[in-house]
Amino acid sequence: MTMITDGVDDEEKWLAVGIAGLQQNAFYMHRSLDSNNLKDAMKYSSQMLSELRTSKLSPHKYYDLYMRAFDELRKLEIFFMEETKRGGSIIDLYEHVQHAGNILPRLYLLCTMGSVYIKSKEAPAKDILKDLVEMCRGIQHPLRGLFLRSYLSQVSRDKLPDIGSEYEGDADTVNDAVEFVLQNFTEMNKLWVRMQHQGPARDKEKREKERGELRDLVGKNLHILSQVEGVDLDMYKDFVLPRVLEQVVNCKDEIAQFYLMECIIQVFPDEYHLQTLDVLLSACPQLQPSVDIKTVLSQLMERLSNYAASSGEVLPEFLEVEAFSKLSQAIGKVIEAQVDMPTAGVVTLYSALLTFTLHVHPERLDYADLVLGACVEKLSGKGKIDDSKATKQIVALLSAPLEKYNDIVTTLKLSNYSHVMEYLDGETMKVMASVIVQSITKNKTQISTAENVEALFELIRVLIKDLDGSLPDEVDEDDFKEEQGSVARLIQMLYNDDPDEMYKIISTVSRHILTGGIKRLPFTVPALVFSSLKLVRQLQGQEKNPSGDETATTPKKIFQLLTQTIETLSSVLAPELAFRLYLQCAEAANDCGLEPVAYEFFTQAYILYEEEISDSKAQVTALHLIIGTLQKMHVFGVENRETLTHKATGYSAKLLKKPDQCRAVYACSHLFWLDDHENMKDGERVMLCLKRALRIANAAQQMSNATRGGTGPATLFIEILNKYLYFFEKGNQQISVGTIQGLIELITTEMQGESATPDSSADAFFASTLRYIEFQKQKGGAVGEKYEAIKL
Repeated sequence: MTMITDGVDDEEKWLAVGIAGLQQNAFYMHRSLDSNNLKDAMKYSSQMLSELRTSKLSPHKYYDLYMRAFDELRKLEIFFMEETKRGGSIIDLYEHVQHAGNILPRLYLLCTMGSVYIKSKEAPAKDILKDLVEMCRGIQHPLRGLFLRSYLSQVSRDKLPDIGSEYEGDADTVNDAVEFVLQNFTEMNKLWVRMQHQGPARDKEKREKERGELRDLVGKNLHILSQVEGVDLDMYKDFVLPRVLEQVVNCKDEIAQFYLMECIIQVFPDEYHLQTLDVLLSACPQLQPSVDIKTVLSQLMERLSNYAASSGEVLPEFLEVEAFSKLSQAIGKVIEAQVDMPTAGVVTLYSALLTFTLHVHPERLDYADLVLGACVEKLSGKGKIDDSKATKQIVALLSAPLEKYNDIVTTLKLSNYSHVMEYLDGETMKVMASVIVQSITKNKTQISTAENVEALFELIRVLIKDLDGSLPDEVDEDDFKEEQGSVARLIQMLYNDDPDEMYKIISTVSRHILTGGIKRLPFTVPALVFSSLKLVRQLQGQEKNPSGDETATTPKKIFQLLTQTIETLSSVLAPELAFRLYLQCAEAANDCGLEPVAYEFFTQAYILYEEEISDSKAQVTALHLIIGTLQKMHVFGVENRETLTHKATGYSAKLLKKPDQCRAVYACSHLFWLDDHENMKDGERVMLCLKRALRIANAAQQMSNATRGGTGPATLFIEILNKYLYFFEKGNQQISVGTIQGLIELITTEMQGESATPDSSADAFFASTLRYIEFQKQKGGAVGEKYEAIKL
């Protein structure tokens, strides 16, 4: 660490010395220029530039020194320009600067004077440029040579004999301009590459870092080439690109090859790339095996994709040059040439090719499938891929068609899609399956055939069941719930107007999800049940199997499937959920007029209530669900209804807490009085339920008195009073004014008794009930007459 610090300090010291020397000589140069002393000005400018002969600075520090010299040279160039305007001979000045003692200062001065010489137009620009680029060969030290040639490039870029330029000469001068830039580029690249082989092997990393700092000096030449107006497609194709690629391939340096290929792709127009695709691609397999060719090709395909997206008018060009075929073949050759290419690199290339294909040929699913198939072929034999970079690229590859088409149905037509997915490990496959499901729900894609559902559920099977047969213990509960919730939403989205096809879809889903295990079924089964009941409702108003076809879809057939499906829930410790679903199915069967089916569903619900639901709160909830559902049923005959009603009232009396018993019993009164069915109005049975509820409420009060020393709130009595009023209003002859009057007096006594527990909510409830009676009295008519006899 101390040595490194010392090295940095030494560099700072040498830079400071160099800057001081440069500034001192620059001062004397300016003084000589001001006094018009050309001889001394040349001497001091040469001494100033001699500071650039140092070998003790890193590229970064050398650049700092170079830029200071560059600024001074610009001032010197201005002096030369003014000197020529005053009548000085340019040729004499050009000759004069060649007398500098050292070659490096001499060449900097020559480049500066050459710039002035070209501006004067006293000699053709091409001759001067040729002279300068040849003379710069005199500097073969990589760092000094690169900066010298960079200076030459900088001062000459606006003086090239280009089409439309003021320095344009005869018809061939564009070739001279291009030749100059190419020659300078070639020499700079050679110097840049030579840096890699100087110094001990232990400094390799340092040298590579320094080369990285200098790369833009080399790449700038390609940028200048791309700006030359005279470089049209033909010249680029026949002359520029072959020369540049020749240098790239022949330098056999991985850093240079990678950077220069990137430069070519970035600086030249997309149209040129498209028209010279075979030439550009033919160079790729010739690059060093260690070159990151996947990034180069990916950038090329990305540029071409964007070019295709920019205008529909260019798409015929892609077809004309057979871009897809050429890129596909090139990728295959590159992978064969680079036998050690990592899996992530292989997949990255095919991911870029697929993105290109989807942009340029979105309608050609066969092209997209060919890309996936080629990827599968290259991955064959590798088994599940556990490299994180590779799996990330596979997810990107598989996501591309989803993002492009926004339609999983189109993606399912790609036969190799599922084969690529097979190479993902379990966790990543789950991520990809979630991406697919999210795409469907986001785009509201309608999947309407059993065949597509089968293919989809095969793709996302990792969300539906555990591939190794067991659910890992470390699964995050929230993530798991979100994941299964998305599967449930997906099931609800599957739909077809044709009942037979919809039944096939439901059967397909059922076959897949029933293997999901104890943790998944409570999420997925309800979605399937309600999707099936939707189909039942659809069939409800239709004529029952008019053709007599045994294979036709009927409600009965769907209910058979539902019975088997819900049974799996009761076997995986979700009895309360199964109970609720049985009641939902019973209600649907009632609407379809299927008494035996409805009775069977109720029977199964009762069995679960008796055998599986033991928690007292759950029992109360379940019992009210039974009563509420049974109240809606009109399909049952007298015997079946009697059996189910009797069971419900029996369950009510067996609840643990007296208040729960009371409420369940008075709720049962509704089972004997259905407004829409005259044959289901049994006033006596209603009265029996209400009287029984009163006895239980009374017993609850006595129990409270015995255990707490007070009767407790009269809430239960008030609730029962409201039931009496309901049935009184509905015309139940068994409920008389006297009965209601007696109950009101009982409640009043209870609430005003010494042992009564004060309860503001009960007081408000009772007051509200009395206000209701008073309101009904004031209505007049038959209702008012009925209530008139009640004395408050």
